[in-house]
Amino acid sequence: MLTRAFIGERVSHVGAALKWAALIVPMAAIVGTLCAAFLWALDRATDARIEHPYLLFGLPFGGVAIGLIYHWIGRSAEGGNNLIVEQIHEPGGGVPLRMAPLILFATVVTHLFGGSVGREGTAVQLGGSIASGIARALDLQPRQVRVLLMAGIAAGFGAVFGTPVAGAVFALEVLSIGRVEYEALVPAMLAAIVGDWACHAWGIHHVAYHIAFADTARAALGIKVSLLVKVGIAGVGFGLAGLLFSEASHSVGGLLKKLCPIGYLRPAIGGLAVIGLVYALGTREYLGLGVSSANPADASIVSFFGPHHFVWAWAWKIVFTVVSLASGFKGGEVTPLFFIGAGLGNAIGGFLDAPLDLFAALGFVAIFAGASNTPLACTIMGIELFGATHAVYIAVACFVSYLCSGHSGIYLSQRIAVPKTANGLLPPEISLRHAREIGPSSFDQAFVRFRNRRSTASHADQESIPAMPHTHHVTQAEIGMVRIYLKPKERYRKDGVGRLKAAFSGRALYQELVLQAKRAGLVNAVAHHTHYGFSNHGQVQQHETESINAELTMCVELVAPRVQLEKFCREHGAMLKDKIIVYKHLEHWKVGVGEDSLLTEQVDDEAELSGIAE
Repeated sequence: MLTRAFIGERVSHVGAALKWAALIVPMAAIVGTLCAAFLWALDRATDARIEHPYLLFGLPFGGVAIGLIYHWIGRSAEGGNNLIVEQIHEPGGGVPLRMAPLILFATVVTHLFGGSVGREGTAVQLGGSIASGIARALDLQPRQVRVLLMAGIAAGFGAVFGTPVAGAVFALEVLSIGRVEYEALVPAMLAAIVGDWACHAWGIHHVAYHIAFADTARAALGIKVSLLVKVGIAGVGFGLAGLLFSEASHSVGGLLKKLCPIGYLRPAIGGLAVIGLVYALGTREYLGLGVSSANPADASIVSFFGPHHFVWAWAWKIVFTVVSLASGFKGGEVTPLFFIGAGLGNAIGGFLDAPLDLFAALGFVAIFAGASNTPLACTIMGIELFGATHAVYIAVACFVSYLCSGHSGIYLSQRIAVPKTANGLLPPEISLRHAREIGPSSFDQAFVRFRNRRSTASHADQESIPAMPHTHHVTQAEIGMVRIYLKPKERYRKDGVGRLKAAFSGRALYQELVLQAKRAGLVNAVAHHTHYGFSNHGQVQQHETESINAELTMCVELVAPRVQLEKFCREHGAMLKDKIIVYKHLEHWKVGVGEDSLLTEQVDDEAELSGIAE
C-alpha cells in the first residue's frame, strides 16, 4: 500500500512537471525570439543615430509620439514593470498583451533619437505580457498565473543579458525585499534557459567583458584583505549611488507631473533638456545604452574596463538617464545603471589605487543590486559575466551595496518582507511606494535641509525684514490605529453563556468592542458598516436594498498608542482570536497657543516633506 502511494506521488510530480514544461517552453521560446528581434532592432537604431547625428533633434517629437500612443491605447500598460510585480503579488486584471508591442516600439524609438534608457524594462515587459496572455487564454488559477508571470520575467531577463541563472533568481528575488519566492524556482530556471537559448539561436550575441587583473597574492582564506577592505568601501559608494539614482528618478518624475499635468507632453520637456545637456557638455557619449563607443577615449562601459580613469562620467549618466526616464521615455534602468556602476567603480578604483577593471566589474553589478534590492541575482550575474575568480569580491560589493541603499529602489511595487534595518514604523509586507508615503525619503529630507540652510543664510543678509510669527504651534506624538474586521451578525458571549442565549440577548460583538475600548481609555473607537467588498479571500458581498447583509464585513477602528492597543488585544483575546487585525502607524497632532520660531520652522519642513512624499 505504501509502495503504491509512493509511486502514485512520483507519477503525480512527473505529470505536474510535464504540464509546466508544456506551458513554459513555448512561452519562453516566444519571449526569447521577441528579445532577439528587440536587440537586433536596438542595434540598428543605435547605428542609425550614430551615423545621422541630426536625429537627436527629433527626440522631443519622438517622445510626444510615444506619449500619445500610450495615452490613446496604452492605458494600464503604462504601469510597466511595476504592473507585472503587482499582478504577481495579487493576480487580478492581468498584464495587457498590448504591452509587448508598445514597449518594443517605444524603446526602439527612444534609442533611435538618443534617449538615455536601458533595455531590461522592455525584456521584462515582453515576458510578463506574453505570460499573462497565455494565462488568460488557458484560464489558469491565480497561483498558476503567479508562477507563469515569474517565469516570463526570468525568460526576458535571461535572454536580454545572456545570464539565465541570474535571470531566474532575479524573477524570484525582485518581488519582495529580503525574500526569495521558491514557489517558481524550477519554472523560472527552465524559462530563463529556454529564453536565452532562443535568443542565441537567432544569432544574437552579447558583449563580453574581461577582467585582466589576477589576484596572485592571496591570503590564507583565498582573498587579499587589503583589497577586500577597498571593495567594502566601494560597496558603500555603489549603494549610495543606487539610492541617489532611485530617489532622483522618483522625485524628478513627481516634479515633472506637477509642472506638466499633460502626460504626453512631458517627454518633449525631457527631450529638450537632453539636447541642452548634449550641447552644454559638448559630447554625445551619455546618449543611448553607452555600452561601447568608436572612440576609446569616450566614456562607455567597455572603456571603464580599460586603463583610462574617468572621474565624473557616472554622475553625468545619472543626469541624462533620470531626465529621460522621469519625463516618460521608455526602456529600462538597468543598462544605464551598469554604465553608472562601472564608471563609479573606475573612479573609485583610481582614488583607492585599486585595479580599475575589477572595480568597474564590481560597480557594474553592485549598483544594480542596491537599486533593485536583488543582491543574490546580481552576485550570480557577476559570476556569469566575469567568471568565478573574483566571486568573493563580487558578493561583498553586492551585499554591502544592498544594505546601504536603504528601503528605496527603482521598482516601487516591491514589498518589504524583511526590513534591512529594524524599523517599527514599517508595517509588514508594505510596498516601497507606500513606504515612501509613510515618511519622506532621505533624499527629500536632505534637499529640504539644504534649502533651509541656504534660506537661513539669505535671511541673515536681510535682518531688516521682520519675520512673521505664528500664534499657534503644532506638536506631534506617535500613535497607532488598529482595524478589526468582523461580521455584523457576530454576537458577544460572556463566559458561561450558551450560544443560543447569546444570540438573542447578547450585544453585537462590534458594539462590545467599542464599549470595552471606551472603558480602556482608548483615544478613539468607531465601527464602520460597509456596503460592498470581501475579507480574508471570502466571497464578494453587498448590501441588499431591503435589508442589511449580515455576512458583509464591517470594521471596528481603534486609535491609541501602540502599547495600549497591544494590551487591549491581549486582554480581549477571546473576542479577537479569529479576526483579521491590521495595524497602522499614525501621528497625533495637537495645536497649542504660543510662539516658537524653531517649532514653526520644524513644522514647515515637515509640511513640505509631506508634499514631496505625496
